[in-house]
Amino acid sequence: MLKLALAGNPNCGKTTLFNALTGSTAYVGNWPGVTVEKREGKYKKAGQPINVVDLPGIYSLSPYSPEEVVSRNYLLDEKPDVIVNILDATNLERNLYLTTQILETDRPVVIALNMMDEVERRGDKIDAAELSRRLGVPVTEISALRGKGIHELMKVAQEAAKKPRAAFSVLQEGELAPAVEAARKLLETHGTDNPLFHAIKLLEGDELEVKNHPDEAGELEEIRKRCQNETFGDDFEALTADARYKYITQNLASVQHKAERKEKLTRSDKIDKVLTSRIWGIPIFVAMMFLIFHLTFAEDFLYLNTFYGVSVQGWETWWEPGSYMIDGGIPSPGVLLQSCLIWCTDSLSALAASGLANAPAWVSSLICDGVLAGVFSVLSFLPQIALLFLFLSILEDSGYMARVAFIMDRIFRKFGLSGKSFLPLLMGFGCSVPAIMASRTLEHDKERQMTIYMTPWFSCTAKMPIYTAIAAAVFVGNDDLVVFGMYMLGMVCAILGALLLRNTVFRGQTAPFIMELPAYHLPQAKSLFVHLWDKVKKYVVRAATIIAASTIVLWFVSNFDWSYHMVGSIEDSIIHDIGSLVAWIFYPLGFAHGAYGWVFVVAAITGLIAKEEVVSTLTVLGIAVGKLAEDAAEATAIETLFTVSGISSPAVIAFMAFNLLAIPCFAAVGAARAELGKGRGFKGALLWWTASAYVVSMLIYLIGSYWWTVFIFAALAAAATALIVLWNKGKIKLPARGKKAAQEGGDKKAS
Repeated sequence: MLKLALAGNPNCGKTTLFNALTGSTAYVGNWPGVTVEKREGKYKKAGQPINVVDLPGIYSLSPYSPEEVVSRNYLLDEKPDVIVNILDATNLERNLYLTTQILETDRPVVIALNMMDEVERRGDKIDAAELSRRLGVPVTEISALRGKGIHELMKVAQEAAKKPRAAFSVLQEGELAPAVEAARKLLETHGTDNPLFHAIKLLEGDELEVKNHPDEAGELEEIRKRCQNETFGDDFEALTADARYKYITQNLASVQHKAERKEKLTRSDKIDKVLTSRIWGIPIFVAMMFLIFHLTFAEDFLYLNTFYGVSVQGWETWWEPGSYMIDGGIPSPGVLLQSCLIWCTDSLSALAASGLANAPAWVSSLICDGVLAGVFSVLSFLPQIALLFLFLSILEDSGYMARVAFIMDRIFRKFGLSGKSFLPLLMGFGCSVPAIMASRTLEHDKERQMTIYMTPWFSCTAKMPIYTAIAAAVFVGNDDLVVFGMYMLGMVCAILGALLLRNTVFRGQTAPFIMELPAYHLPQAKSLFVHLWDKVKKYVVRAATIIAASTIVLWFVSNFDWSYHMVGSIEDSIIHDIGSLVAWIFYPLGFAHGAYGWVFVVAAITGLIAKEEVVSTLTVLGIAVGKLAEDAAEATAIETLFTVSGISSPAVIAFMAFNLLAIPCFAAVGAARAELGKGRGFKGALLWWTASAYVVSMLIYLIGSYWWTVFIFAALAAAATALIVLWNKGKIKLPARGKKAAQEGGDKKAS
């Protein structure tokens, strides 16, 4: 099977092209040995299937980041049949820098000039035939977003893969040519693959090359020393970078002819004057996020009775799913779709119950009250999760989220993080696992560790059902505000937590932040829905496997006693004894009080396996509790549970906050362990998540229940802040311990 690799700069449209080529055949994993995302798929419209590999977006083939190492190793070691180098045609000169390095390999190469529709819209022209002649490789024009020229590109790539290509470097035509040629011949005598590429990298002092070819590096040292000029001295890496850009400017830039423009600002520049404004940037972002949450979670999206005097009482009776909707107002699209799915799952549950009418009681209870109730409670939030992902994907694909990272840099920098940290944190809204993995792109260890510590506080899709289910049961009519408030609480806690860590554990300078802002464009529908399907599929698979298995266990321990006899009351069950045994630990948080407070404790603990377990646990145990309650037939299991337990609103919010901030699911913990190692960094993360969740939840409950406690906590916070300030200024010194103290004592004695 033909193997094709896609390589290019970030924001060049590479992933859009990948999605257009592979569609639903794409799958995502990790590169062996590293936690950098690996995307592969098949192109099936070329007579024979072509395996397409989407390499991480990079600016060069030098080992400055894990992405560059992955891309470089794949091109050199895996030897793809053809490399398709995607260039952003609107930024041709900058993109060609990577091209000059790719051409130094001996693999067949095809250049794809992407965004040609935007070039034409501006009135510019690029002579693709002339660029092909000067580079010595085929050049095609495409628009990945519009789907233009893609099939022609694949035909050219197939033809190019049949012909061997000799490596070529622009450095062979300049003042560095003698050194490059001498190094190439030396590596040829040693039988090295891709001798031209390795020769140049060895001359640059590339760490990976020196490590892999120590003998050759020593032999080339004299050649390196002879190459120097007044500007860069003997820094061969700087010399090669300068030579590449000079060659691009003198020999390749002329293929692009830019039209004369009266306007100095592009359309993207004009939009950025508003969206990245120091004054309006953040309020616009907050307003946009609230609108998204309102569209997704609001039960009363349009208050017709209130604003227009239009009566819509009874409008829902025309269709059965309407019974889940709100009188007097039109629900949001998210709630509307959710109500339809709930009607479907309720119908399936009723059908299963009728089919099991003659079955033993334990079988009916296991299937209906256990498996179906637990799985359907999680699946019922699928429409809202999909809608939320859709809105966030639109913002990301349009180029707006890159601006949000730029805006957030102004805030994050004050708390020890840069805007680059916001990108992994933003991924946390989807899933904490890839978000934690994405922290590898951060160069500085302190910033990377702080980002990992804060990532689980950006609520993933598994936590969203917790907020939605509880808000619908307790805070009727204010669902969207409560859910939005929990997402904001996570972000605020992340910022305050970063401030605390920066002034205590992770003191130091903040890393600089440089980011390219892509031009605004309309997202491609196909790309959006391919991405959406991938996320939805993972959620459904998770519900059908982990959640289904755990609900069986949960049903068993809530319906049997320690003698393995089925009980008539949950108060005699195994889970009741376990929950009651540990409930005292959570008394200061409020939600463990009352006869059924242990249920919320159990739900919080099962949430450590997977956050979807919280809703599943509340549903399964709520059904068991509901059997003891009177007049609970019309309420859902979770509504019944909160009604019977009688916990206060501050305790309910504390429960949600604890699930927001506590140790994330096992998968996220595993990802954090892989990034932080087994030592103090990982143990510190577990302690940080546990302590923060406990303290913040306790503050919410105590201040919400006893308002005067706010003065006590404010005084304690002020005292702690004063101590930290004095410590940072050197006014207070902590005593040294252990070996370090003994060493310091020995040094003083010796002096």
